[in-house]
Amino acid sequence: MPLRSLPDPDYLPALDPRYLIDRPGLGLGSADPPLRILLLYGSLRDRSYSRLCVEEAARLLRRFGCDTRIFDPATLPLPDQVAQDDHPAVHELRDLSLWSEGQVWCSPERHGQITGIMKTQIDHLPLQMGGVRPTQGRTLAVMQVSAGSQSFNSVNTLRVLGRWMRMFTIPNQSSVAKAYNEFDEAGRMKPSAYYDRIVDVMEELVRFTVLLRPHAATLVDRYSERKESGAPVNRAAAPPQSR
Repeated sequence: MPLRSLPDPDYLPALDPRYLIDRPGLGLGSADPPLRILLLYGSLRDRSYSRLCVEEAARLLRRFGCDTRIFDPATLPLPDQVAQDDHPAVHELRDLSLWSEGQVWCSPERHGQITGIMKTQIDHLPLQMGGVRPTQGRTLAVMQVSAGSQSFNSVNTLRVLGRWMRMFTIPNQSSVAKAYNEFDEAGRMKPSAYYDRIVDVMEELVRFTVLLRPHAATLVDRYSERKESGAPVNRAAAPPQSR
């Protein structure tokens, strides 16, 4: 199964102990049952910094009371490579997206853009699949890692893709420059302003997901789609014509 697990999900050495408290829901609404968050990363290297960032994000989300899944894209085929997309990794990715209420996308920046690995995962998520939409209405947090100076090309592209996938991308984001300096030999992120920003982003993702959770069904109910399907249309909701 192409899913990564965390060996030490409760170990957060980079987080200031003064802020190491459980705040599921953060006072904005119910986080019971736990929020379901899917995390995607965009590199297959043994020491993938986008994966390491995602793993740190997942640890934080679990600390905030979320249920997390990290998808491993190692066996994912290219789009259209397998007839009818009938491949276990594609099925797993789509099932996880349907399961999720929110998502985290983290890509390296390569040649000024997101990686092919990142785009392949998003390309395998159709807007509509058997009458259901695996991304519409979900919250989304975007992050990137860079080998050089700080850049925002990848997070900007991920925002465009999130909008196209009809997701609610939160305002905050993370861009980690010279990522090779930000992790220890064990692959854990060192205390830094970059780490603090990831904490901020994950807190904000939880807040927005809690706020939107009661309205999930309404947020994906579109007039044009009801009209196309022949479902009843509330014509009384149309604004009155001026005289």
